[in-house]
Amino acid sequence: MTKITSLVLILCAVALSACTNPERFGRGGAGAGGPGGISAGALGDPSDPNSVAYFNQTIGDTVHFAVDQHTLTPEAMQILTQQAVWLNQHPGYTAIIEGHADEQGTREYNIALSDRRANAVKAFLVSQGVLASRLQTIPYGKERPLAICSDESCYAQNRRAVTVVGAGAGV
Repeated sequence: MTKITSLVLILCAVALSACTNPERFGRGGAGAGGPGGISAGALGDPSDPNSVAYFNQTIGDTVHFAVDQHTLTPEAMQILTQQAVWLNQHPGYTAIIEGHADEQGTREYNIALSDRRANAVKAFLVSQGVLASRLQTIPYGKERPLAICSDESCYAQNRRAVTVVGAGAGV
């Protein structure tokens, strides 16, 4: 393992260990109510195409992955294409792309896999015209599961990337 990889893993571990309440930002994750993010009350009306609630609920903020994969599925590409259209129409917003993994595998492996997943989503959005400067990635590995059980039904829900939209200095 290179020194840079070790340093990144250590920094991720320190950052994750500081998370004592993973639900403090709500279901959306880090951007939902944190600095530069949008609180739950400010998400807007899900029927308003200009609202974050519309982005989350109608377009979809989550894409899923196969076991040990970071390749985008056709279904994921459909959702991400719609995300890109919305983001391109709303340049005042930024996004944090959270990568996640299921509980199988080591912490280090899952951090790396979730990083590849988040970056695959970012690369696709950039290929669709979204400025890279508006997108950040965060690999959470298996630290923030949606479903907790040792069963494929839970694993499948946790193998995901979530695009968390927040107000930002659109470029």
